[in-house]
Amino acid sequence: MAKTLFIDGKEVEFTDEPNLLEVIRKAGMNVPTFCYRPDLTSFGACRMCVVEVEGRGIQSSCTMPPEEGLKIHLNTEKTRRIRKTVLELLLANHDRNCLTCEKSGDCELQKYTEEYRIDKIRYAEKEDYLPIDDSSPSIVRDPNKCILCGACVRACSEFQGHAVLGFANRGSKTLVQPLRPLGQTDCVNCGQCAAVCPTGALTIKNNIEDVWAKITNPNVKVVAHIAPSVRVALGEMFNLAPGENSIGKINAALRKIGFDMVFDTNFGADLTIMEEATEFLERLKSGENLPIFTSCCPAWVKYLESMHPELTHHLSSCKSPMSMQSPVLKELVPKILGVDKKDLTVVAIMPCTAKKFEILRPEMAHDNVPDTDYVLTTKELGKMIKSAGIDFETLEPEVADSPFGEYSGAGTIFGASGGVAEAAVRTAYEFATGEVLQDVDIKGLRGTSERCKDLELDIKGTKVIVRVVSTLKEAEKSLQEIINGTAKFQMLEVMACPGGCINGGGQPRSCDDTKIKSRRAQGLYKEDSELPVRKSHMNPSIQKLYQEFLEHPASHKAHELLHTVYTDRFKNSYKDV
Repeated sequence: MAKTLFIDGKEVEFTDEPNLLEVIRKAGMNVPTFCYRPDLTSFGACRMCVVEVEGRGIQSSCTMPPEEGLKIHLNTEKTRRIRKTVLELLLANHDRNCLTCEKSGDCELQKYTEEYRIDKIRYAEKEDYLPIDDSSPSIVRDPNKCILCGACVRACSEFQGHAVLGFANRGSKTLVQPLRPLGQTDCVNCGQCAAVCPTGALTIKNNIEDVWAKITNPNVKVVAHIAPSVRVALGEMFNLAPGENSIGKINAALRKIGFDMVFDTNFGADLTIMEEATEFLERLKSGENLPIFTSCCPAWVKYLESMHPELTHHLSSCKSPMSMQSPVLKELVPKILGVDKKDLTVVAIMPCTAKKFEILRPEMAHDNVPDTDYVLTTKELGKMIKSAGIDFETLEPEVADSPFGEYSGAGTIFGASGGVAEAAVRTAYEFATGEVLQDVDIKGLRGTSERCKDLELDIKGTKVIVRVVSTLKEAEKSLQEIINGTAKFQMLEVMACPGGCINGGGQPRSCDDTKIKSRRAQGLYKEDSELPVRKSHMNPSIQKLYQEFLEHPASHKAHELLHTVYTDRFKNSYKDV
């Protein structure tokens, strides 16, 4: 039942909002905050979101629950003075080299400093600078830009069940840091810490200049392939709505930048389904190594290798769509372009920071040549387009190059939590029964708000329970069921990021608006519904690849290029020190 309170004299309704800040936002207003994120527990650390409540004085709006009849004032002399003082204190202890900061232009501290007209700082500037930690392949940590909001600590703990980042020391010596350099910890490289960081303290390791160097080298041919969820998020960096499919503009932008050919990782997703559906049916028939775990998410794979190496036999041996598509391109595109394999550079455009780790795995190379040379995140590609002077909004859409740019709707939905499982079921059903699956929309596996979904399916008399989870903290619960012998599901899809790849660590910021994930997912399902081919095995280019090159799913050639093995990382982790 709706109740009411008053914000700056305006009567506002509220129902189940957890705090005043959410009520304020629902009413179309806002107050600044550094530490609050709707998907995380309220922390109340930064004190930027203070409001003045009649009869209660100054309150933190992110921690105070709404009450009937409250009279709240957002911008009084006291609240603005407190916010300005907070900003001055933060700036006094902050590296102010904003022009060269990776987060410049996208930094909340920078934004609020301008909005609150902080042109003079009364406190002495920071002198004792700490070293930057760039040991991770995915994330750069600069402690000199940390404002101790704790968002990264909570994201690591509440999303992934990890404690890679934590608070150390006390008082003025307090720091957020890992026990070791980040690259030497059990960090899974998911990038959610960087996604929620309001400043440049945690940023994505940037490979833009590496890619530019290849593009501008006349002796090198450079090709790109684009992950499903990039198409419904990149446009946000160019004033398009979340979920708007901009794949045609992305193809055009990449060609303008100088890429020689542009493909679509959805093709690799269709390839993954051919192999994974076959593998699942083989396991279902033999009863061995069930439940099968999806292996598309590199953060999930590393987590399992690090924390539960005894369960890695449950993982599908299939590589991720990126790591399937890249070796196919390395093998076949040199013949199309008339170049040597060594002169071809493959760049994958991904929503995921963990993909930067994945391409460094020795299993993702052939004859010491990496299958994927570079990963650019969605945000990196956006910056690259801007630096090239391209007007993204006015670009005429273009199609990807054939044959590795053709895909089914099943390939598209890989970007949302539940999409891999749904795509696999569409193909597995027809492989197992020889019949046409009429209703391909398996809506029980969809949704970005629930982090665990179970669905029982009937494959012509065989009952199969499919479980879909997002976040590793949720995945751990399913692993414990397997360990305890109580698991009833035969397939487990895991995505480390809340909502799946649409909310990956390399995507434009979405942590302040939970609706953005849903809109991005809807954009993928919309494309799926509009495509003429909606099952991976019905993709004509996939069929042709098997006929002319791979022979059949699970063939020797397919295993050589498309499958992998896993590593026991536990024995080499810091837990043994």
